[in-house]
Amino acid sequence: MKVSACTFIRNGQLLGYPFVESIRSILPIVDEFVIAVGQGDDDTLAILQAMNEPKLHLIKTVWNDNMRVKGYVYGQQKMLAQFACSGEWIFYLEGDEVVHESDLSVIQASMQKHLDDPEVEALIFDYLHFYGNANTYLWSPGWYRRAPRIIKASVRSYAPDGLFWLVLDSNKHGRYPKAAHAGASMYHYGWVRSEAQMNLKASRVEKYWNKQNAAIDYRDMDARILREFTGTHPQIVQGWLPKEPGLFQVNPDYRPTRKQQKHWWMLQLENRFGLELSKKHYKRVR
Repeated sequence: MKVSACTFIRNGQLLGYPFVESIRSILPIVDEFVIAVGQGDDDTLAILQAMNEPKLHLIKTVWNDNMRVKGYVYGQQKMLAQFACSGEWIFYLEGDEVVHESDLSVIQASMQKHLDDPEVEALIFDYLHFYGNANTYLWSPGWYRRAPRIIKASVRSYAPDGLFWLVLDSNKHGRYPKAAHAGASMYHYGWVRSEAQMNLKASRVEKYWNKQNAAIDYRDMDARILREFTGTHPQIVQGWLPKEPGLFQVNPDYRPTRKQQKHWWMLQLENRFGLELSKKHYKRVR
């Protein structure tokens, strides 16, 4: 079984991504790691080259600033990397996502188990969306709880944006991939970087989503969806994480938006009726 990994990155250093830690977290279980490195304003390419890692395959790219349709340039960059992969499985990992070392053998076993199963096209992960600091994560249907991150190379797939895949059964019709659970979690740290880095990132990428982002203040969050993390973080990322004690403290006078209120009531429905109402970019088959 040959396993490829892929990602895309641009200005990873400038925008505060733990991209080196992300890459290293799955290197032990992949045979190659293809990275589309966008031309940027920092040392991201030099940092990747300095890793001196024989499994890395770096592809230099230039982002098309004319792609203004809801993240399509993200999909393009993701597919540039994916199309260069040569494995039977393709493990897509974003630059702020890290896998725990204790999950590597489980993921590897899951890929081996489902390799020849035609009903399984992808593997999904449980998500931990950390927020504000390393001790706090968000639990709400507004934050996807599971997502596919591994897909078979034999599947005719493409990415409308960076987050998910569609599978083409014909030239005209796409669907979400049929997926089994990988048996592991994905540690998402995008909202742990500094507010300054997050606001810079938002201002840099808003044109690719054809919208204007409001200024981000981490304290403006619905306190009712904050949860305390009592587990352990991946060892590879512990040196990157901010050292702050306790649950992240939000503004006590903050009034949740209409959208956040909607998600809160969805959460109440989940709790009462045993539902799971978060967005799903897959069809669960196992």
